[in-house]
Amino acid sequence: MNSAGVVTGARITHESGTVDDLAAASPESQRRSVADFLSVPEVEEALVLSTCNRVEVYVVTTDSAVGRAAIGEFFDGTDGDALVWSDHDESLKHLLRVACGLESVVLGEDQIIGQVRRAYEDARTAGGIGPLLEMAVTKAIHVGERARTETKINEGVVSLGSAAARLATGERSLEGATGLVVGAGEMGRLAARNLAETGVSELVVANRTVSHATHLIEELDVDGRAVSLRSLETVAERATVIVTATGSDEPLLDRRHIGDREQVVVDLGQPRDVDPAVAELEPVTVFDLDDLETVTQRTHGKRSEAAATVETMIEREFDHLQSQYKRARADDVIGTMYESAERIKARELETAVSRLEDANGAELTDEQRDIVESMADSLVSQLLAPPTKSLRAAAQEDDWRTINTALQLFDPDFGSRGDGGERRERPQSLFGAASGPIGATDDD
Repeated sequence: MNSAGVVTGARITHESGTVDDLAAASPESQRRSVADFLSVPEVEEALVLSTCNRVEVYVVTTDSAVGRAAIGEFFDGTDGDALVWSDHDESLKHLLRVACGLESVVLGEDQIIGQVRRAYEDARTAGGIGPLLEMAVTKAIHVGERARTETKINEGVVSLGSAAARLATGERSLEGATGLVVGAGEMGRLAARNLAETGVSELVVANRTVSHATHLIEELDVDGRAVSLRSLETVAERATVIVTATGSDEPLLDRRHIGDREQVVVDLGQPRDVDPAVAELEPVTVFDLDDLETVTQRTHGKRSEAAATVETMIEREFDHLQSQYKRARADDVIGTMYESAERIKARELETAVSRLEDANGAELTDEQRDIVESMADSLVSQLLAPPTKSLRAAAQEDDWRTINTALQLFDPDFGSRGDGGERRERPQSLFGAASGPIGATDDD
């Protein structure tokens, strides 16, 4: 396992950009995007996380400049002011914060941890998960689960679906009203469940695949029916509240779908599900992802104490992650040292056995050979025990000069081999080179 490398990250989120910025940055496929990153020769690992609130990229390279160039191409065509860059340490810590829900529109929401898992699976399927991101993402999922089981970070409004229902009820009472949810995916399910609890008398779910909408209706304790997207023009004008949450590339609702009475429309789609012209209709109130900030602020206030606890948890888990990386890096070097010693031992052992057999005029017995091999094993173990201890201590202290020297002593090819996962001339500390941290920063 080669755990050398540096992470470069960049992102456009609900905090740094608008809904349109997010739409412009969103890839068609997380998995395909990872494969595209891996086609760049010096990109060794990659992870792409794309949700309605964020598009984030993490790449592992030997040089942060390479990672920055590859990511820049991925985000080409997006608003540069909306793009946030992060260096190695900040990228890893940010990933932990994302999994805990600290970076979400709704503080502590639960949906994001499942989205991180899917991004991990997509990246792994595409071959983008190596030793560095394996430890990083599994640590992020672990700390995200701890945050939700050990604190109250996810009490109350825990999803955009519940936030949408909160926005709608803030405008008017939904008791006895008709609700419409467009989309039966994860976001649509959450919105439907929360609308069902607001007192609506009827809930309609419109979806491209009607059977999926039917399954969703059957899960809810409310009168409801499932329709296809072709029925939108009929059902939308009758609905008091409409929540849209699809992955459509084009708006599904426009002026012709809306009635001439008061309606509340919450657009959770990314790209937009609702044509912006709908907001110009006087009786209609339209909310989009940017408007959920009001719910976020209230949620932040209620969960500030839990968030502070989670921040402390992240700091500790980040320290554990650093230690994991350092141990892994030291083990890489120690493994090289032992491999070199084993090659020398095997060669010299055969020479010694051959000489003994020539001197005795007969082959050594199995017992005699075992004695000689045991002596060779013991010598190697005793000779390498002190440098093994020193190398582990050097890794913990970020003393990469000592580690480089060890590689030069035990690996004759050190410095002459390049890419393809082999050792490089300047193995990077996973938290920067010997001269200090490397990689782009937010201030660049």
